[in-house]
Amino acid sequence: MDHVFYSDGNTKRISWVIKTEDSIVEQSREHIEIYKNKISDLQSKYVSLHVGLFWGIGVFIIKNEDSIKIRLDEKAMFDQLASNLEINDEFISNRIKFINQLIAQRKLKIKYELIQKENNPSKKITDAKEIKTKND
Repeated sequence: MDHVFYSDGNTKRISWVIKTEDSIVEQSREHIEIYKNKISDLQSKYVSLHVGLFWGIGVFIIKNEDSIKIRLDEKAMFDQLASNLEINDEFISNRIKFINQLIAQRKLKIKYELIQKENNPSKKITDAKEIKTKND
């Protein structure tokens, strides 16, 4: 099956959207305490990608050998994932290792695409949750 995967994160929360031919699933989570306000937005985006892929596999939306277009709104992230660019951030390096491990174990066919932030539906979820939290 073909999927389009979006993810986003900030210092407080993560979100992801998985689109298939006939459905759109949106998810959002607050960071666990060890991450909340302790990791950067970029690190959080990697957590979101990792957790979202793992979640998608766990609820059987993403199955072995599926094709996934992972649409990223961060050029640094796109460069690091699409071309195995070396990175000096141990936290991000570990997330990349786990992401690649999931991809290899499930024999997923991955294509990374760079998009504009305004075309990332998961960013809208993260931003909306952030606004709601501030107003509560």
